Amino acid sequence: MAIVSSRSAAAGAAAPREPRQRLVDPAPLPNSLDAAEAPIQREDSLRPRRLADYIGQSELKQVLGIAVEATRSREEALDHVLLYGPPGLGKTTMALVLAEELGARCRITSAPALERPRDIVGLLVNLEPRELLFIDEIHRLNRVAEEILYPAMEDFRLDLTVGKGTTARTRSLPIAPFTLVGATTRAGSLSSPLRDRFGLIQRLEFYGLEDLQAIVLRAAGLLQIELDSAAALEVARRCRGTPRIANRLLRRVRDVAAVGGHGRVGAELVQEALSLHRVDGRGLDASDRRLLHLLQHGFGGGPVGLDTLAAGLGEDPATLEAVVEPFLLQQGLLQRTPRGRVITEAGLAHLQAHPEPSAA
Repeated sequence: MAIVSSRSAAAGAAAPREPRQRLVDPAPLPNSLDAAEAPIQREDSLRPRRLADYIGQSELKQVLGIAVEATRSREEALDHVLLYGPPGLGKTTMALVLAEELGARCRITSAPALERPRDIVGLLVNLEPRELLFIDEIHRLNRVAEEILYPAMEDFRLDLTVGKGTTARTRSLPIAPFTLVGATTRAGSLSSPLRDRFGLIQRLEFYGLEDLQAIVLRAAGLLQIELDSAAALEVARRCRGTPRIANRLLRRVRDVAAVGGHGRVGAELVQEALSLHRVDGRGLDASDRRLLHLLQHGFGGGPVGLDTLAAGLGEDPATLEAVVEPFLLQQGLLQRTPRGRVITEAGLAHLQAHPEPSAA
């Protein structure tokens, strides 16, 4: 898949800074990558390119597959798609898969890069018919950018104001029919007018062990790692139900295998490699165990307020709440109560199985 840099022309005046974006072609173009772009191609090589190669998310694939097939038969632009769910589950990958299935190009950008009206206008006026525009973290779009998107998504037009004061006039500029694919980890933060303009709203769920094992085996083949099925299952158990983490852990296992001169990777080598990175058999890392250990041995199991825990760990409260706590809550190791955080019986059992906490 060829990836090239692109700059959007600002509407009305030359822009000193332009939004970051990538253009992703639906098919590889021979000899189109220079040396600087080659690492990007290698990173993206682990992504599936077709719905048939996408592992897991069966309900999502079925819904989008029907929509894609119907769209191709009508020769229209696909309805706007909103993908939401925890990070690392494949929202960007699914946008690229949709572009590949439709035979269209995908422009990739993020909401923080669209700070000014001319940023979003420049992207929209340069879109080709049926092209995909992928906006990551779309809940962070500012109000002005959202207002510009409303007529663009519904009627494929831009309502622009020309002039100032008493000479100001509104002009409508038609744009090519396109598909907006928005991705967010916080669907509740989207405004209702923006959310209601998406024709397909789908949530990505955490992956099961069987799907994760298949993802790890597929990635191992692409990375040219000889991996046993038991080793793939061991990686799957420790990746928190997230393919992005699974691929990251697999690369760390590859490093240990390469330095140690191991030809084939088994479950024991996976355990050895991931223990070096303090990832235990349940997927908890050093930060997770530090929080549980402080709760149990510093505060008698709780309840403890978030700010008190953050001060004891030397962490930012927002980091604890957004990064550390969600997985512990999902696993039933931690409980939030009106009085504070409390360690559960499952959390105590996990600490007994891992009695030595990591150093602060």
